[in-house]
Amino acid sequence: MLSKEKVKELKILAIKIRMETIRAMGTLGFGHLGGALSIADTIAVLYGGIMKIDPKNPKWEERDWLVSSKGHAGPAIYAALALKEFFPVEELLTLNKPGTHFPSHCDRNLTIGIDMTTGSLGQGASTSVGVALGHKYKAKDNFTYLILGDGETQEGQVWEAVSFAGARKLDNLIAFVDNNKQQLDGFTINVHNIFDFKAKFESFGWDAVDVDGSDVEQIYEAVEAAKLRKGKPSVIVLDTIKGKGVSFVEGKEKNHHGESSKEQMQQALAELEIELDKEVKA
Repeated sequence: MLSKEKVKELKILAIKIRMETIRAMGTLGFGHLGGALSIADTIAVLYGGIMKIDPKNPKWEERDWLVSSKGHAGPAIYAALALKEFFPVEELLTLNKPGTHFPSHCDRNLTIGIDMTTGSLGQGASTSVGVALGHKYKAKDNFTYLILGDGETQEGQVWEAVSFAGARKLDNLIAFVDNNKQQLDGFTINVHNIFDFKAKFESFGWDAVDVDGSDVEQIYEAVEAAKLRKGKPSVIVLDTIKGKGVSFVEGKEKNHHGESSKEQMQQALAELEIELDKEVKA
């Protein structure tokens, strides 16, 4: 069980990840805000208490790997890396600008701390399986974590990777599905209903669990339980809200990618400052 102090720490980190993500995209004037905000709690858990990482040695051989197949979650991951001191937080303000080290989608050749480049949706599923399999062959004691968007699971490549991982019993692979129920063109149920993620993964030989994707304690405990399971990969299906934490983005239509004014940025930061203050004083 997590201590109250650790739960508080993770909640604060999640809010700060949202704030730095908003600040970077607000400075740029546009971005994939909705999907970056929905996964912030999971990213906070991974970088704040789960993953073996070393900011002073980003290429540490014994580190855990994170592959965000949902590439447009990149800005939230950059925010976490900055807050964990992989690089100065101020550098986030160059997001997607000429010469930046922080492109919209993750690029391991540009950003310190990014383990795998992700571009076209679905491909990260395959690369994460390759990473996990490679670590198995080398008998390495580390985990590969995979973030999938709910919309991108409409890609056949995802299920080929899921099938392979199940067949090879890759118990060093733990995936998350950011089930925020929206994608580029609208709500997933209207675009292409995925049905029951848990049942689908289980049919491919995975262990699967549903959790509240906004609850850091539930996420943490689900990951710790998955790390103990042997003989099969694990997936944690996150019930999330796209745009979580910002009133004019949260759950709204057409919130996948869009413009954000300086005024909107300030409003969003003000809302999160209130939440941060509550957690700090709790």
